[in-house]
Amino acid sequence: MASKAAANAIRVALRGEAILTHPRFNKSTAFSLPERKDFGLTGRLPYRVNTLEEQCRRAYDQLQSRDTPIRKNTFLQSLRDQNWVLYYGLIQRHLKELVPIIYTPTQGEAIANYSHLFRRSEGMFLTYANEDTMEEDFLEQTRGHNVQLFVVSDAEAILGIGDQGVGGIGISTAKSALYTLVGGISPHMSRSVVLDVGTNNEELLNDELYVGWPHKRVRGADYDRFVDKFVQLVRKHYPHSLLHFEDFGVGNARRLLDKYRDQHAVFNDDVQGTGAVTLAAIMSAVGVTKSKLADQRIVVFGAGSAGLGIARQIRDGMVTLDHIKQEDATRAFYLIDRHGLITQSLGSNIGPGQEEFARPAGEWDGAQRDGNGEIQLLEVVKKVKPTVLIGCSTKTGAFSEEVVREMAKHVERPVIMPLSNPGRLAEVEPRLANDWTEGRALMATGSPFPPCRQPNGKEYIIAECNNALIYPGLGFGTMITQSRSMTDRMIIAGTQRLAALAPALKDPDLPLLPDFHIAPHVNFEVAVAVAEQAIEEGCAGVEWKKSEVRSHIEAAQWQPFYKDFVHDPNGLH
Repeated sequence: MASKAAANAIRVALRGEAILTHPRFNKSTAFSLPERKDFGLTGRLPYRVNTLEEQCRRAYDQLQSRDTPIRKNTFLQSLRDQNWVLYYGLIQRHLKELVPIIYTPTQGEAIANYSHLFRRSEGMFLTYANEDTMEEDFLEQTRGHNVQLFVVSDAEAILGIGDQGVGGIGISTAKSALYTLVGGISPHMSRSVVLDVGTNNEELLNDELYVGWPHKRVRGADYDRFVDKFVQLVRKHYPHSLLHFEDFGVGNARRLLDKYRDQHAVFNDDVQGTGAVTLAAIMSAVGVTKSKLADQRIVVFGAGSAGLGIARQIRDGMVTLDHIKQEDATRAFYLIDRHGLITQSLGSNIGPGQEEFARPAGEWDGAQRDGNGEIQLLEVVKKVKPTVLIGCSTKTGAFSEEVVREMAKHVERPVIMPLSNPGRLAEVEPRLANDWTEGRALMATGSPFPPCRQPNGKEYIIAECNNALIYPGLGFGTMITQSRSMTDRMIIAGTQRLAALAPALKDPDLPLLPDFHIAPHVNFEVAVAVAEQAIEEGCAGVEWKKSEVRSHIEAAQWQPFYKDFVHDPNGLH
C-alpha cells in the first residue's frame, strides 16, 4: 500500500534536467533522496539534502554580496526563473527589505534598462506587428493551464518614468509577483503580458539593442482594435479570470477600464488601486479626527490617471458610506493640473475625465492668478482651507512651507499626502510638513520615508500608501468568487476592511495604514471582504454562503513551501 505521503504527493511528468530547469517544480538541493532516485537526479545534485530555510539563508547571503539595488534586482529575477518556491520564500522572509528591490523604486531602473539587461523571456509579448497570430501566440502560453489572472501593460506610463516600450513587461511581472507574495495566488495561475504597440521614447527607438518593436506608438482605431483583440481572447478562453490593466497612459487608462468593466472582471491599479489605498488612509484620518468623509474639503494636486482615480474613489466612498448624492460629493473636490485649478472657464484645456470636477468659473471671481491667468495651489489653499491635501504631480517640493503653513492655520489635524513616486519626486518631505505643522499633520506617502520626531519627543511613523496593501486582496476576492465584474461596492468593501486595520484608530500617533510587513494578512482580510460583497451583490459565479468565504480563501492561498512529488509520465509538466 502506498504511504500517505505518496498518496498526497503531486504527480509530475518531468524528470532529469527538465525538472531542474522548470521553476514551478525545481527544488534544487531540497529534493529528497527518494525523489532524486524517482526523477533521475541522484547524480545531478550534490549529496546533501537542504531544507527550504537553509536554501533561503544561502540565497540571502548571495543576495547581500550584490552591492547595488539593480544588481540585487537582477539576482532575484534570475532566482525566480530557476525556482519559484525559493524566490517567494526568500522574499517572504525579508518582505519590507526586498519588495522595494523587486518593485518600486528599483524595478523602474530595471525597466528603463530592460533591453540592456535582457537575458531570457519573462512573460507574454503580444506585438502589433504580429497581430494576425495573436490568438496562436496567446494559446501557446495558456493552453491547458488554469489561468486566473492576466496582468497587462502597454508601458506608456511606467512608474513615473513614462514610455518604456517593451520593457513594460517588467511592471507586469512585478505586479504578478506581488499578487503571489501578499495575495496568495499561485504563480502558475497568472500571466504577465506586454502589449507592444511601439514606443515614442526616442532613446529606445535609437538604441540598436532595443528588443521591442522599433516603431512609433500606434494610436486611434488601430490601437483600440489591437487591445480589443487581446481582451476578447481573455474573455473567450478564460471568462472567469481577472484582467489587471497596469501603467496605461492617461488617455487610455480610464477609457479602457470604463469600456470593459461591464464585460469582464477588469481592474486598473493606477485608477482604482491607488484610489482605494488613499481612501483607506483618509478614512483612517477621519477616524482620528472624529469627523465624516463627506465633511472633508479635498485638494488634489495632479489630475492625471492617479489623481482622477483617487478623487473618484473618495467620492464613491462619500456616496456609499455617508449616503450623500454624487453631485454633493463632487463639490468637495478641487483639482489642480498644469493649467492651475480646473475650472469650467478652462474650456479645451480641461483634460479627459476632469470636466466632472471642474469648479464653476464664477466661484473664483477675484481670485489671485499668475501671469498666465491661472489659479495656483497657494491661492486654492487660502480660499478653500482644505482638510486634505493630496499630491500626484511628481513635482518635487510643490507643497511649500507657505502652502503647508497656510493649510495648518485653519485645520487642527491637516491630512497631507505627497503620493508621487519615487520619493525624490514627493511634493513635500514628511519631516518638513511635520515641522511646519508643529507635529499636527496626519500623513501618508507614496514611497517609504523615515519617522518624524514630534514636539513631545515621540516618533510619528509615516504610513506608506502602497497599492500592494490592497490590490492583491481586491483581485483575489474577485477571482476566487469568479465574479463577473469588480464592482465599486466590492472595492469599497475591501477599502473599509483595510481602513479598519489602521493602527491610528487605536492611537492617533500611530500610522494611518498597517505596516507593509503584515501585507499578506491585510490582503487576506481585504479578499474576504471583497468576496463577501460579491456574494451579497449576486455577481459571484460560485454558490457559497458568506459564512464559508474565509475557509475557501484559506484553502486556496498558495504558500511558498515544497510539496512531495512522485514521477508520473501522465502528470503535470
